[in-house]
Formats: sequence, C-alpha cells, structure tokens
Amino acid sequence: MQGIESIFYIIILIISVVIHEVAHGYAALRFGDKTAFYAGRLTLNPLKHLDWFGSVILPGLLILSGTGMVLGWAKPVPYNPANLNPRRKGVLWVAMAGIIANIVTAALFAIVLRVMVAVGFFSVPVFFILQGVVLINIVLAVFNFIPIPPLDGSKVLFELIPYRYNHIQRFLERYSIIILIAFIFFGWQYVSPVVMKLFFAMTGVAF
Repeated sequence: MQGIESIFYIIILIISVVIHEVAHGYAALRFGDKTAFYAGRLTLNPLKHLDWFGSVILPGLLILSGTGMVLGWAKPVPYNPANLNPRRKGVLWVAMAGIIANIVTAALFAIVLRVMVAVGFFSVPVFFILQGVVLINIVLAVFNFIPIPPLDGSKVLFELIPYRYNHIQRFLERYSIIILIAFIFFGWQYVSPVVMKLFFAMTGVAF
C-alpha cells in the first residue's frame, strides 16, 4: 500500500471511530445519562476522542505491515449505567450504538458507490475513498461485535447471559488483553471472509 493511501485509510479510520464513540454517547444521553455530555465528548472533533496508539500508531503499523487488517479505536466515551432508564435496555443500546453507527455509515457510502457505478461515473480517487469508508466501517462493526472485553460485543454478552454464568465474564475480563491479541493475530483470518461478503453485498464490488 502506498504512503498516500495509508494516510487516507488512517484518516477514514479516525473519522469512523469518532462516529462510533459519539454514537455511544448519544445513546447514553437518550436513556438519561449525561456523563458524555458533561465530559464534552458529544462532538465529532477528533481531538476530543483520539487515542494516539489505538487511533494512529496501531492502524499505521498494521497498514504498513501489509497484514490486510485496518483496526483501531478511540478513547471510550464515558457513561454511567446507573443513570440509564431502563438500565438493561439502555446498556444494550449504548453497547450496540457504535456498531449500528458504523453499519449505517457503511451502507450510506455503499449506496453512493452503487449509484456512481450505475450512472457510469468513475473517478479513481473518489472510488478509493468510498470503498475505504465502506470497508473500514464494516471492519469496525464486525470487530466490535466480537464478545471480548473491552469490545462492545462483550457488553452485550454480559448483559444477556444469566447471572449463574458470570464466571465467564470474570474469565474474559481477567484475560481480555491476551485473548484479544490472540484473536487479532490468529482468529481474524476466520472473520475477514465475513467482512468481504458484507462488503460485496453492500457495494456489489469484489474487493
């Protein structure tokens, strides 16, 4: 991947993870928690959300390494589950809001890409950017749905499983970093075909 392409992918990733986190904050606000609002995190200003390692350094290293993975994160938007009303429904919606936001973003840009192809308009830079937005947002949605802490999927899992299985939560939280790193390096290869199928289903373009 060329240097200029890497820069564009990182920019798209930063914008996408910001959208993801802001969605969490607005979902919490919708259910009565103003923690993110008071923290000044209900903004699309990336400087309020950037985690320099997760938002810039890690994705840059992954892109330059040629692994085919573009993963990253922003600083989590704070919220207080005790303020959510109803609590359980609120926790589930807050957890899923970022994933839904990424899916919606991917779908909207996929529609633009399909329209562009349908009318016969072809611009390599525009095509590259649209394709990148769709792909990265699908990757973020799928990645965050994995039930490994601190990913959103784990919050959904922990809220849905019966209390008698809380030993699963304790185990995943205790070894979360090890499990997550192992998944990225050894498990992602089994998930990436799902990403490619979703990308094709949305855009009609084989990546």
